[in-house]
Amino acid sequence: MSAYSKLIKLTFTIAILAAVGQMTQTMYVPSIGQMATEFAIAPGALQAVMACYLIPYGLSQFVYGPISDRIGRKPIIVFGLGLYLVGTLLALFSTSYTLFLIGSFVQGLGIGCGGAMSRTLGRDCFSGNELHKVNSWISMSIVFSPLLAPVLGGVLSENFGWRSSYLFLALFGLAVVITMMTSFKETLPVENRRYEKVSRSYKFVLSNKRFQGYLICLVATFSGLAIFEAAAGVLLGGVLGLPATVVSILFILPIPGYLLGSALSGALAHRHSTKSILNFGLISIVIGSLTVLVPGVFGITSAMSLTIGAAIYFLGTGIIYPAAITGAMAPIPNHAGTGGAVLGGMQNLIAGLATLVASMVPAPDQMPLGMFMLFMSCVAAYGLLRVNSNHNHADEMPLAV
Repeated sequence: MSAYSKLIKLTFTIAILAAVGQMTQTMYVPSIGQMATEFAIAPGALQAVMACYLIPYGLSQFVYGPISDRIGRKPIIVFGLGLYLVGTLLALFSTSYTLFLIGSFVQGLGIGCGGAMSRTLGRDCFSGNELHKVNSWISMSIVFSPLLAPVLGGVLSENFGWRSSYLFLALFGLAVVITMMTSFKETLPVENRRYEKVSRSYKFVLSNKRFQGYLICLVATFSGLAIFEAAAGVLLGGVLGLPATVVSILFILPIPGYLLGSALSGALAHRHSTKSILNFGLISIVIGSLTVLVPGVFGITSAMSLTIGAAIYFLGTGIIYPAAITGAMAPIPNHAGTGGAVLGGMQNLIAGLATLVASMVPAPDQMPLGMFMLFMSCVAAYGLLRVNSNHNHADEMPLAV
């Protein structure tokens, strides 16, 4: 198989695996109004759904990653997808808000395998500049699932009710697990598997100073993204009173910014240092945060400022992700599963906690959202400062094979 064919096949595998989790995270957003009415709760309370999904999604990756370094990637993927299907069916047939939250929790617990493996499979097969290119391709490919999910969720919700979205997720998850069982080839050979203590693996990964800095940057950037995704539906549907279809369209308009950012990140890797690429992305997320915050300071909630601010923030996120993941995974080739678990686990765990905190803050306008996004941008900047304070010569040059 040629290198290009290998890249395409790996990208497709990771894309459909990641798509299950990403579609679950955003597909219910246009249905918030219907769900709030059926469960007899305030629309703002449904931000807790994101937290109940992301927290176990993050925690489970700390288990999936190290185990995959020992028994391989495929068994972990198949088991996690099976557990995800159980959670989806619980959510689909829930008769109360509590049972629905339990279903969301089990979904996150299962699909955490996809979060860990999507950062691991590329490192199993590529390194250096090729790994950055792979991460850029993967970032671009998985952006289509968040593009599709809210639109599909809105159409299904308006025509068949909110439960139809979860029926779709169950069928899609079933199709992916069948594909993984029949077509996916193990990427971690037996001779490359680790049998050391889990605590030793985590100590090795977490003691790397560069890894720490990239981790902080990724966690903060993704937290700002998750807070926006959780709050946007409430602001657009609850505060502005827009219908589900309009909410779904406005929700996806900023996402092509992420696609463009990922493409830029891969293109710039050949000519610019990782540091320069990350600084460019950081500037973008700060500007995006301010675009959301400033109207909110004056008590204004505007669909236009939310959409434009989010698009700029998503652009920066798309630039940061491939570069930061490549920088974090580069020094730990023999602990890719553990490293992917830490990146994915902490990213989603902290994002879930941040979303939970944000859901407790009254949001009569978009100012709280802008403040949270700006705060996370500042934390991301701190992470990059840690990377730069522990840089070596390799960080000053474009990534090489």
